[in-house]
Amino acid sequence: MRLQGKTAIVTGAASGMGRSIAVLYAAEGAKVAVSDINLEAAEKVAAEIREAGGEAFAIKTNVTSEEDIEQLIDRTVERYGTLDILVNNAGIMDGFVPAGDLTDELWERVFAINTTGPMRAIRKALPIFLEKEQGVIVNVASAGGLNGSRAGAAYTASKHAVVGLTKNVGFQYAIKGIRCNAIAPGGVATNISAAMGQPHPFGMERAMMGMGVNPRIGEPDEIAKVALFLGSDDSSFVNGVVVTADAGWTAY
Repeated sequence: MRLQGKTAIVTGAASGMGRSIAVLYAAEGAKVAVSDINLEAAEKVAAEIREAGGEAFAIKTNVTSEEDIEQLIDRTVERYGTLDILVNNAGIMDGFVPAGDLTDELWERVFAINTTGPMRAIRKALPIFLEKEQGVIVNVASAGGLNGSRAGAAYTASKHAVVGLTKNVGFQYAIKGIRCNAIAPGGVATNISAAMGQPHPFGMERAMMGMGVNPRIGEPDEIAKVALFLGSDDSSFVNGVVVTADAGWTAY
């Protein structure tokens, strides 16, 4: 029970990696706020956790809304008394749209969800962590945040920004007992592409060139185990880093 007595928020927790993280955190003793824009699906995850003997509640959160993010953290603290672990997992793809065809609307939407949302959640959580001089932030970045063409221009830039944010927060608040790390998953079997729409032919063709060297597609539960390590005291000396979880894909 590596998270016994801890309270955690997981965004984008209704499916995929977020769901797996929420379920595993609860199994390891954490009280979990299952946050997602799809409340019905989040309720199912929370119910699953409770049926297994864990403690969780679902809350609808649109991470593009600062009001929603503030309500998420406020309600979690009201319900469980504090916050110990923040997992910024919610994210979207960009349809592999290259820079030449990128619209302001797509750029702003991808950044609002993938980058601004995590920043606002971190900003809201920091006073809680600073008061007790401890707290853990786990950001879900991407192999696309380490390399140039795992997606389109907007997604790639947004995840590079998450990596930079992670390192900045990790170092600056290290002396305050706060850790901030990120996971960079490779190809994982999730539904993130479901809302992507029709992929851009040129952008997708260029991005898919590297798939031939991808050893395999990962499972959400495999990413959850990395999130458990980063969220627990097992990683007490790990801060400001990005843990790549991709079966060795980016090692090529």
